[in-house]
Amino acid sequence: MVDKFDIVQVRKDFPILDQQVNGAPLVYFDNAATTQKPQVVIDALNQYYTQDNANIHRGLHTLAERATTGYELTRTKLKDFLNTPSTDQIIFTAGVTAGINLVAQTFGRANFSKGDVILVSNLEHHSNIVPWQMIAQETGAEVQVIPVDEVGVLDMEAYGQLLTSNRVKLVAVNHVSNAIGTINPIKQMIDMAHQVGAKVLIDGAQSVAHFDIDVQALDMDFFVFSAHKLFGPTGVGVLYGKREILESMPPYQGGGEMIKEVSFSGTTYNELPYKFEAGTPNIADVYAFGFALDYLKSLPADAVWEQEKSLLDYATEQLSQIDGLRIVGQAPEKIAVVSFVIDGVHPQDVGVLLDKFGVAIRTGHHCAQPLMARYDIVGTCRASFAFYNTKEEIDLFIKALKRCLMMLS
Repeated sequence: MVDKFDIVQVRKDFPILDQQVNGAPLVYFDNAATTQKPQVVIDALNQYYTQDNANIHRGLHTLAERATTGYELTRTKLKDFLNTPSTDQIIFTAGVTAGINLVAQTFGRANFSKGDVILVSNLEHHSNIVPWQMIAQETGAEVQVIPVDEVGVLDMEAYGQLLTSNRVKLVAVNHVSNAIGTINPIKQMIDMAHQVGAKVLIDGAQSVAHFDIDVQALDMDFFVFSAHKLFGPTGVGVLYGKREILESMPPYQGGGEMIKEVSFSGTTYNELPYKFEAGTPNIADVYAFGFALDYLKSLPADAVWEQEKSLLDYATEQLSQIDGLRIVGQAPEKIAVVSFVIDGVHPQDVGVLLDKFGVAIRTGHHCAQPLMARYDIVGTCRASFAFYNTKEEIDLFIKALKRCLMMLS
């Protein structure tokens, strides 16, 4: 628990940060890929497996009851975290990819037909492109693209024109670009889509760790994100949906938990959210995710945002002073992500060499190949920051980057 934002104490809460890599202090700037885990989450995983491990919902013994309580408590915490109308509109999945595929294969299969349009943006991660291509091929629908400009901002005029078709059934866009950090105007986009009767799915993988989400205020139809981007365990995701839409969708998978009654003459499906949670879920990681939510709630949100903004501003300033370096994506509204290319240098070479100095960044196309093609590049170097990072770490990063460039020149 942190009463105020004390960066020294915060860093102590994340044990993985206190180590050396290749003889240098670890500088972890790959937070857009996955965030590190506070000790309370690690302890919660250990507690579950050493004290409470049991299957949930159906057992009557003490361990089963404790496991069920812990699992469902996380759902209750998420209700508050997202301001959902009820807990039964929160569906646990394996992650963003699983959540998007669930919507594509249920809502999409039930509602798309030949000539219908699915709008995605040029900023999307592959997981918010490929599932729509797959269901479009199956149903005869068409995927159309909202373009992005040179600085990384969506073309809202073009978006409005695309919406004029009365065949648009769904808009699927990210809240924040994982590749270049752009924050999209999702409230405006949702309102525009609803005016023509289209539903909207928002990929919140990169937004939930940086600012508050209110699904009711934003009038979201679907919202998906992954726990591991939010300082929680891997293998857990969340799908929120409006009740009337979820109730109209067929089940995604058949098996235990998602049924009320089964006979060879027919099966009756369970109520929300269990209709979409077939089989034994990822109990331990859902349980531990609740502790990540508690930890985040203990931090002063405004101070966290200011910390990340100061890191973005400082890193942008320092990188801009390096000859031959170009920042890709300079939208006015960004999270703490800086993607860049360097003249005559392959991003992969930079990443490999930086690792020798203990600096972890991500290089490549960031599962956003259409966006890389838009800028006519093979990929970028991406440094992404979390509230536990420091300006001193940025100094180490810049120093190491300059040494790498000398070696590559």
